[in-house]
Amino acid sequence: MFEDIRRAFHELLNGNVPAADRRGLLQEMRNTLVQAKMSLDDLRQGIVVTEKRLHRERTELDTVVRRKGLAESRGDTETVAIAARFEAQHAERLAILEKKLDAERGELAMLEREIEEMTAQLKAANSGVGSGLRAGVVEEELDLDSRDSELNRDLNALDRERRRAAHDADAEARLAELKRRMGR
Repeated sequence: MFEDIRRAFHELLNGNVPAADRRGLLQEMRNTLVQAKMSLDDLRQGIVVTEKRLHRERTELDTVVRRKGLAESRGDTETVAIAARFEAQHAERLAILEKKLDAERGELAMLEREIEEMTAQLKAANSGVGSGLRAGVVEEELDLDSRDSELNRDLNALDRERRRAAHDADAEARLAELKRRMGR
């Protein structure tokens, strides 16, 4: 997923990046890490949505099966045929949603591992690994504490912005639904 940045990490950690380019590369790595963490949040939200859809689909399938059983007990062959068709549709959707959920969970686990690996590599690069400098000199030069707080501040700001956008979208959807109900 992040092959270019992995190559850059590798080059940086092996000392193949000129000292003048290190700072820019470190900033690019931080930005990539921020984007990856945002992707992680999006994946988690997607899993929640898929789980809700899966629950609804199971409920629908249970309802159709129950109605089919009632129709069979009354000898209503037309309703049984319709219910059987809907049962097959819901069962197929359910199977697809289960596969989708498994794939999303797998992708989430993979991305979590990649982020963990990138975070460790960024810390190593920040500490001067591969630079040919002593770690203390690099730490003084890069001011690691302020960089970490800067990264957290950026992540928090992006998270607030994303939540605000989601809240605004929800409010707009509710307003549109209310207008539709009122016939406007």
